[in-house]
Amino acid sequence: MEKEIEAPNSFASMPSTWKTGTQTTIDFPKKKFPLCRAVTKESQGSQPRDQKQPLSPRKRLGVENLCNVPQPLECSPTKRKKENQPLALSTPRGRKLEFGESPLKPTGRHRSLSAHKSPERTGCPLNKGDETPCSENHLCELLSPIARHLKQQGACYLQTKQVLNTTIPERLLARERETEAISQFITDHISEEKPGSLYVSGAPGTGKTACVERIIEDLKEKLGDTVIISINCMSLRSSQAIFCSIADKLIGKGKLKCAKKDFPKKLERKLTSKGPMVLLVLDEMDQLDSKAQDVLYTLFEWPCLINSRLLLIGIANALDLTDRILPRLQARPKCKPQLLNFLPYTREQLVAILQDRLNQVSGEKVLDAAAIQFCARKVSSVSGDARKALDVCRRAVEIVESKVRSQTATKPTVKSESPETPAQSPGLKKVGLPYVSQVISQVYGDRMTSSSGSDECFPLQQKLLVCSLLLLTRHSKVKEVTLGKLSDTYSKICRQHQMTGVDQSECLSLCSLLESRGILSLKRSKEARLCKVALKIEERDVEHALHDKVLMGSILQGGLP
Repeated sequence: MEKEIEAPNSFASMPSTWKTGTQTTIDFPKKKFPLCRAVTKESQGSQPRDQKQPLSPRKRLGVENLCNVPQPLECSPTKRKKENQPLALSTPRGRKLEFGESPLKPTGRHRSLSAHKSPERTGCPLNKGDETPCSENHLCELLSPIARHLKQQGACYLQTKQVLNTTIPERLLARERETEAISQFITDHISEEKPGSLYVSGAPGTGKTACVERIIEDLKEKLGDTVIISINCMSLRSSQAIFCSIADKLIGKGKLKCAKKDFPKKLERKLTSKGPMVLLVLDEMDQLDSKAQDVLYTLFEWPCLINSRLLLIGIANALDLTDRILPRLQARPKCKPQLLNFLPYTREQLVAILQDRLNQVSGEKVLDAAAIQFCARKVSSVSGDARKALDVCRRAVEIVESKVRSQTATKPTVKSESPETPAQSPGLKKVGLPYVSQVISQVYGDRMTSSSGSDECFPLQQKLLVCSLLLLTRHSKVKEVTLGKLSDTYSKICRQHQMTGVDQSECLSLCSLLESRGILSLKRSKEARLCKVALKIEERDVEHALHDKVLMGSILQGGLP
């Protein structure tokens, strides 16, 4: 045994754990190296295989760790650092990937093996359980013919509802005479720069506003630099607000610096000065009704001023607005406007309108011909409102569509497995006469009684109020009455029949409830007594709902107290 070199005094107390039978003696100071670097290639070659290695099994290199053996291991190898993994020879199963090589691209004969043994890489659907998601084409193939047919039905219903809207159509049927008169009036006055006024009247839904707006849209090129102002008077808070709205659109919002009471005079100077023609369209003109009718008189007198360049078109429902509300215009023929009345649509005209809308739908027609005829006949006999006819048909389509969806949800369709017995696809469920009749009964039916036929749902005080309003409209021959006058008549009727009534504030609440039920229309004002009330249903409907009551019949027969 070799003689050991004596260590310095500073290392005399160091334990001699470094001295083993297999290690050589080196000079001090000793430096501790990592175990993975302590074994050199020479020592690996000289040591026998059965000798105990200083490295742990996790850090053994090459074949010593048994990582690249051909036979499969019972479990996956433990994680190793990349720096301790030298490149080994490629084997059929243990070959390492080169830098930049993708694991999804096998090379050589492994490519053919992977194509046959790896179903997850080929994108083929699994046969057992279909665990992988199928492609879109495969889903389309799985859809049954009935499901595809139901989808087509939904598209037909949707297109039908879209064409049955109440917006302004591209062409107006059964209004050729009225369209020609309005167009001639506008073009003559604009080309000659001559002021004038036109009052268009007619029942709701007869096409007044639609005709005027369509004509103005078609004549925009001929009108040139004409200033076009269109205002819906229903959007105004008061009748005096019309002057502020005209000034904002003619001069500019907020540019007219003066008091509100001076607006008419400022606008009068503006309209009589030099400039292009001004076309003013006032829809729902009867909403400008004021105490002395000064607003309506001012508007109709503007075209009669010297050097005026205003062309006024007023639209309202009342036929005799200029004769009954504006009697002063009769004394001044120059200020009297031209009159044009729109008659209600007839049955033939409503059928033509509905058929024209439904012809825009491609494919099979949803509405039955008998249902269209029935709807046109009922609507023309009551009001002749084209918008009401379109609403009835659209609502009937919605009912049928909802019924088809509910039936599909409760009874799902299943694809027939047997090729000999294919699944039968149901035909398109059409909107027949019963559905249209159901909607018409809801729209024009007896709204003063409940669907169950119970009388308790319509309180006695509300019935008394409706009878009082009906008596007032019969006596005064005016559709609208003030709430104060209605409350006084209601109180007199209650005292006459020895019944307790309600005060004026509660009477306003009763009117609001009746308005929510669609029986009355209520126009509110700053003072409750000046609110205007009008019936929205026909007199015969009121009488039909109340004729079986002895008390209500006596009130209607007795007249005003």
